[in-house]
Amino acid sequence: MVMNENFQGLTLWATLQKRTFDLFLAFWGTILFWWLILLAALLAWIDTGENGFFTQKRVGQYGNIFKVIKIRTMRSVDDIDTTVTTSNDLRITSLGHFFRRTKIDELPQLINVFLGDMSFVGPRPDVPGFADKLKGDDRVVLSIKPGITGPATLQFRNEEMLLAEVENPEEYNNEVIYPEKVRLNKEYITNYSIVKDIRYIFLTLMGK
Repeated sequence: MVMNENFQGLTLWATLQKRTFDLFLAFWGTILFWWLILLAALLAWIDTGENGFFTQKRVGQYGNIFKVIKIRTMRSVDDIDTTVTTSNDLRITSLGHFFRRTKIDELPQLINVFLGDMSFVGPRPDVPGFADKLKGDDRVVLSIKPGITGPATLQFRNEEMLLAEVENPEEYNNEVIYPEKVRLNKEYITNYSIVKDIRYIFLTLMGK
């Protein structure tokens, strides 16, 4: 956990504006999609034989740990325990591929937004071992809440397919993809505006 650091992130006004926007969207998103979330969780339970809701510890704002909520898309496979996922990962079920491609697996994160753990737009929440190990100016990424989507998410929309094409997915993620995500997220914070947040959400919904 990161404590007592002087993060230079968003202004107070931008933070309040962003939180109000998040609550508004999360409220209406839950009203519109609660039935789809429950249906997807039921199908995932039948498909994987495990709880249809998947929770995992992630690093949030200021390095605080929270549990992200998603629809389960994988089943357990012996000898595979990496957190780096490729498109041909044996753990992903056929239905899981559909949920991941359509982003239905992300819908339960509306709850994380309500709870204040996440925002609609921001850096994707990492598992421990990535964001919590950032150094120097890169630690500004921890000054805001992680998001469901954002510039880095859109840039690497096909990340799992990209990782499936390289010889060492974990090394490529650590040395190429993750540093670029950090750069994009720092740029997002520096140039933040609510208009850009709306644009990122629109591009995500349009599959751009």
